[in-house]
Amino acid sequence: MQPIETVEMHTAGEPVRIIVSGWPSLSGPTLLDKRRDARERHDSLRRMLMEEPRGHPDMYGALLVEPDHPEAHLAVLFMHNEGYSTMCGHAVIALGRYAVDKGLVPATEPETIVNIQCPCGLVRAHVAVSDGRPGAVRFDSVPAFAFARDRVVETRDWGPVMLDIGYGGAFYAVLPADSIGLDVEHSSVRDLTDAGEAITLAAAEQIRLDHPDSADLAFLYGTILTDGRDAWEEAPTRNVCIFARRQVDRSPTGSGVTARLALQYARGLVRPGQTRLFRSVTGQDFTGAVAGETMAGRHRAIIARVGGRAFYTGRAQFDAEPDDPLREGFLLR
Repeated sequence: MQPIETVEMHTAGEPVRIIVSGWPSLSGPTLLDKRRDARERHDSLRRMLMEEPRGHPDMYGALLVEPDHPEAHLAVLFMHNEGYSTMCGHAVIALGRYAVDKGLVPATEPETIVNIQCPCGLVRAHVAVSDGRPGAVRFDSVPAFAFARDRVVETRDWGPVMLDIGYGGAFYAVLPADSIGLDVEHSSVRDLTDAGEAITLAAAEQIRLDHPDSADLAFLYGTILTDGRDAWEEAPTRNVCIFARRQVDRSPTGSGVTARLALQYARGLVRPGQTRLFRSVTGQDFTGAVAGETMAGRHRAIIARVGGRAFYTGRAQFDAEPDDPLREGFLLR
């Protein structure tokens, strides 16, 4: 196989492995078509890059591809330990900085706009630039909305659990951790992961999702356990997202922050323009605010503006020898 080259970054501690060369060309006129092609014909490469020994169970990747949206500067496919997601805010923050650093978009001060086509739609990243150097990044989300509120699902270990479903480029089940006897700050990662996985599986089975744009977007990506502080205040609100195959987001989860804002707005707990802090398991914050109101099919929706910072951690070239029995990777939990 051809070596695969990557640029390594992190946003609030959550890794972003940006694949810059070596991946085969993908077929299909649209980004969602390319996502299907990657899943059906090249999934061994995802496993190789995300799983051990080159990755780990919580690795996250971003594959740069040609956009088909007329306003996009670049397009991206997101990947993780289970497959391919439709939106990833922490990766968008990293890609905004990367695009300016690498000259994919000419830098302008004090702010450079990078239009990134994601599987869920066009996301505009606003990259702060000072003395030619990019810094913090904010992005404007796709239309985000509250899909369901106060729905009860039956779980094996916690019995009936009440939750909301929010869409922020991906669908999430959202609930306070203390409603199932946990604490996002003090409970063990194992307990939070067990709960998140069980609730995702139960909600996916018992709540039918649909999205006005595409059936490809209508799946439950994960569960966000929160500290229950949904009304606006200056103090940060904490959450942890468990998604894919028991993957734990180290960042506050950009699309999850978007979904939480949509739910908070639907309940009248935040107003447009109110910025609040969302804190992750690493103690790092994203900013989040309702930047505008819109519609998504029949749903009243918002445009969220979410911000954070990304940093470089290195570069890599990955190879796979043909006689390596573990060349396609493995996961050990």
